Amino acid sequence: MTHEIILSGFGGQGIMAMGKMLAEAGMQEGLSVNWLPSYGPEVRGGTANCSVLLSSEPIISPLVLEPTEIIVMNKPSLLRFEPQLVSGGLAFVNSSIIEIQASRRDITAFYVPCLDIAQELGNPRIANMVMLGAYIEVTQCLHAKTVEQMLVHLFTGAKAGLVALNKEALRRGAASILKAAS
Repeated sequence: MTHEIILSGFGGQGIMAMGKMLAEAGMQEGLSVNWLPSYGPEVRGGTANCSVLLSSEPIISPLVLEPTEIIVMNKPSLLRFEPQLVSGGLAFVNSSIIEIQASRRDITAFYVPCLDIAQELGNPRIANMVMLGAYIEVTQCLHAKTVEQMLVHLFTGAKAGLVALNKEALRRGAASILKAAS
């Protein structure tokens, strides 16, 4: 089992944090992992991306050239990374701000209203956790409980109060997938 993931969106949408959480949770579950952020001239509002490899086998190369999954939080990211997705791959699309559909018919796209759900929960900054919950629900690449435990390590001190909100965002993201399937 190998997941080659590209995560992308506007700077400030928590793309790097989402990728790092995937990698750290993967390590916690004993997988081989790689997290490769792409830092360029991106700042809040520009487009940022990272790649994550999760594998039950040793990782030979840290590069993700043909991802098995993409998580895109803005339209420029969908346009940039959809062509790289392998045939049969999965695209997770933030339908709250991406008004177009994936153009390829040889992939499966999941449209998650991340920002809408985050705003319902009272904090638009947790849209990334909504998407992460949806991603984990579909791929089952990690246990949701492992990711929830990572939140306790991520939010400490004055930010400890954010754990419950982020857990709820993960759960609502997963529930959005289940609701769409029924």
